[in-house]
Amino acid sequence: MPEELDDLLDGASRGDDATLDRLVARYLPRLHAYVRVHMGPGLRRREATADVAQAICREVLEEPGRFEFRGEGACLSWLLTAAMNKLRERARFFGRQRRDPAREELLPDSAAYEGLTPSREVMDQEEIQRLEAALDELPDDYREVVVLARLVGLPHVDVAAHMGRTVPSVRNLLGRAIARLGQTMRRGDGSGPDA
Repeated sequence: MPEELDDLLDGASRGDDATLDRLVARYLPRLHAYVRVHMGPGLRRREATADVAQAICREVLEEPGRFEFRGEGACLSWLLTAAMNKLRERARFFGRQRRDPAREELLPDSAAYEGLTPSREVMDQEEIQRLEAALDELPDDYREVVVLARLVGLPHVDVAAHMGRTVPSVRNLLGRAIARLGQTMRRGDGSGPDA
C-alpha cells in the first residue's frame, strides 16, 4: 500500500489527471467527515457537506499545478486547510445574505446514507446528529484532535504537526477528548450520571 500511495503522490505531483482523480477519491471520505464536523449547525442547514467536500476536490482537480504533494500527512493536512478555508468562505457568503438560520431546516446528507433502508437511514441520521452535537460541545482543541485522529485517521505525528503540538501532548489530549466525548454522548442519550 505505501508504494501505491507513493505512486499516486508522484503522479499527482507531475499533474497526471487520472492519478490525481484516484488520489482525491482516496481522501474524499475523510475530507467529507472533516467538513461535516467543522461546518457547524448553522452552515449545515444551508449547504450539504458533500457539496462542500466536492467543491474542494474540484478545485484540486482544476488546478493541479499549484499543489505540491509531499507525502500522505502533508497531503491530508493541505486538504484540511483547504476545507477550513472553504468553510470560512461559505460562512461569509451566507453571513452576507443575513438569513435567519434558525428558520431553515437541516439538509439531508444523502452521501452518508447511500443504500440504506428508510428506517435505517433515520436511525443513522439520529446517531450522526447526536455525535455532531456532542462534538460541538467539546472545546476546540478536543474536537480537532478527535476529528483528525479518529474521523480523518491521521497518525499522531501528523496530528501533532497539524495542531502545532508534540506527539505526547497529542496522545494526552486525545485521551482526554475521547473521555469527554464519551461523557457527553452518555449524557445526551439519558444513560449518563447527569440524566
